[in-house]
Amino acid sequence: MRSDYFINDVVAGAKHYPIAKMVYCLLFTLPASLFAQNYPRQDINPERLAEEIFPIQNLDLNYEELYDNLLQILANPVDLNRATAEDLRALFVLREEQVESLLTYRSENGPFLSLYELQSIANFDSLTVRRLLPFVRVKDASTTFDKSLLQRILNEKNGYFITRYERTIEEKKGYKKETDSSLRYTGSPDKFLLRFRVSRSGDFSFGFTAEKDAGEAIAWNPSKQYYGMDYYSIHGQILNKGHVRNLVVGDFLAQFGQGLVLGGGFGMGKGSETITTIRRSNLGFIPFTSINESGFFRGGALSYSLGRNLTLHGFVSNLRRDGKLNQNSTQDDTSLISSFAITGYHRTPGELASRKQINETNYGMVLNYKNKSFDAGLIIHQTGFSLPIVHAPTLYNQFNFRGKQNSNFSAFLNYSKNNVTFFSEAAQTLHHGAAMTAGLLASLTHRLDISLQYRNFSRNFISFYSNAVAENTVPQNESGIYWGWKYLFSKKYSFAGYLDLFRFPWLRYRGYAPSTGSEWLLRFNYQPSKTVLFFLQAREESKIRNLAWENNLYHPENGVKRNYWINCDYQAGSRLSFKTRAQFSSYSLDGRSTRGMALIQDINFEVGRFSFSTRYALFDTDDFDNRLYVYERDALLALSFPAYYGVGIRNYLMVQFKLNMHIDLWVRWAHTRFTDRDSVGSAGETIVGNIKNDLKLQARVRF
Repeated sequence: MRSDYFINDVVAGAKHYPIAKMVYCLLFTLPASLFAQNYPRQDINPERLAEEIFPIQNLDLNYEELYDNLLQILANPVDLNRATAEDLRALFVLREEQVESLLTYRSENGPFLSLYELQSIANFDSLTVRRLLPFVRVKDASTTFDKSLLQRILNEKNGYFITRYERTIEEKKGYKKETDSSLRYTGSPDKFLLRFRVSRSGDFSFGFTAEKDAGEAIAWNPSKQYYGMDYYSIHGQILNKGHVRNLVVGDFLAQFGQGLVLGGGFGMGKGSETITTIRRSNLGFIPFTSINESGFFRGGALSYSLGRNLTLHGFVSNLRRDGKLNQNSTQDDTSLISSFAITGYHRTPGELASRKQINETNYGMVLNYKNKSFDAGLIIHQTGFSLPIVHAPTLYNQFNFRGKQNSNFSAFLNYSKNNVTFFSEAAQTLHHGAAMTAGLLASLTHRLDISLQYRNFSRNFISFYSNAVAENTVPQNESGIYWGWKYLFSKKYSFAGYLDLFRFPWLRYRGYAPSTGSEWLLRFNYQPSKTVLFFLQAREESKIRNLAWENNLYHPENGVKRNYWINCDYQAGSRLSFKTRAQFSSYSLDGRSTRGMALIQDINFEVGRFSFSTRYALFDTDDFDNRLYVYERDALLALSFPAYYGVGIRNYLMVQFKLNMHIDLWVRWAHTRFTDRDSVGSAGETIVGNIKNDLKLQARVRF
């Protein structure tokens, strides 16, 4: 008899017979608990997050740092015995009916004794359980909560320390002595990262992150707020202590409503996961542990229970931000900020001159009422700057923020009934514009899920910490309607897609006319067994772009971007797996079409304590519009999202060595050879020649 059949029978019986559940506890709780306490969990699969959860990559952004914070949050497992519906939805794994089924099971049968109990929940199949396991854990709080906080921290198994080193082997222009001083880097080409965190879901979290980017100096200059490395982040959090639901000191995020005012950087958007990523979860205050040097608060946050269903959230933040200074002679040479700098790089004299030039303060309060499936709240948020913000005028930015203070007010309402969830938020910027978003997620049958979302953002709505679902990078100057669906034909076949129609009432960057646009995606999945996964995916986006005319005039024309994916994952035994993929793209504008393609082969295998991951990729793109962002396997809690652009070959080899049960080591080498150029990169990043090699070393110590 197979052991998994036996486990299923025991768990199913435990649902109705308490004695059976006690026997099950004795037989399986110990190994399951040990399994759940391995953290950071090595079976967290950033590859699935990249291919299904993360939004489609089509902007010139640093996606590695952008998604780093999302990975840090998702990698911190949720305690199934404390998880709320919002916590479960935020994992982007469960359908609405599955969230309801899990909470009902816990209510009827008491706390989970082991992760194996997930197999007995209605509507949970083996694929759902496998996807959920990396993000959850079961902890018997009664055995440890009688200890002091210090004892709980010292005894917690959910702690780790990571140190990481990176370097490009070839010398870049910015490090050469003969380079112009404005482009010359002040530091070494080495990149360092230190990260520590110890946490327990629903109880506490403490940690710090320190980073030095390549080209930045290690220096000690308190007058410039420079203390060794360029960037530090630290936090301490305590949860569920009497009326104090949540207390965070240090760096944190605020995630309330649907992200119009307080988006917290924790939200996805339009991607291969067409249902769950459209709704934002009302998570409150979250520790910030990312290397992304913008988009967070620094100070203190408190969630205080005023009653059984009413909670008051408040926060205050004060931090220095990077900004480019201009002198305005019409205002007695008072310094002005012409733009914010958000790259986090401080390598050249110019980048250092913009470092921590403006003081930003934030105050906010949220009154939140929750009663079973009803969740509503009011938000007040004010942002102030020590210097006026006056952007250099352009045709499209006439309604951008100007001044020293911005205030937002909003109200949100979420409601769930059976397998349907409604979500909404409406916001108003004081003396400026308004914004609203509303939608629903529904499991219409056991096979069909749908999502609907409507949004309307005025051109003068201003929010610095928003993260709402939108076509633009910020919720401004846009209206649209989104429809997503997912249909499960059987355990082997599924079909998903979305259609998004949007309108821009005013001019925007690279689109100097009011316009409309559309975007759609279709994805077909075929999984004949646990060892084989095949999918086809197609996406098209249509919106205007400026064409240059004579005398600095622009004429907007409709541009159409298409992407296609063909992918097959297959496992040949327990220690050997393969991934084969082809990606294609095209871009059409003003009667001219360009194309791009990438052919990729991955091999992953294990031998004893060693794990190997390697790739061989060929790419050929006509221009930057056809660049292909491709996820690459990386060291634990690291992300690699390079853009394949030009013509060339890309390889990497990563080796992981498990020294013992507490220490893991990684070595990663990536090699790119171009055949269409004699130099790589631009400005200070320029490498003479057509080859680039990158080295990464990482060590993790688990406590």
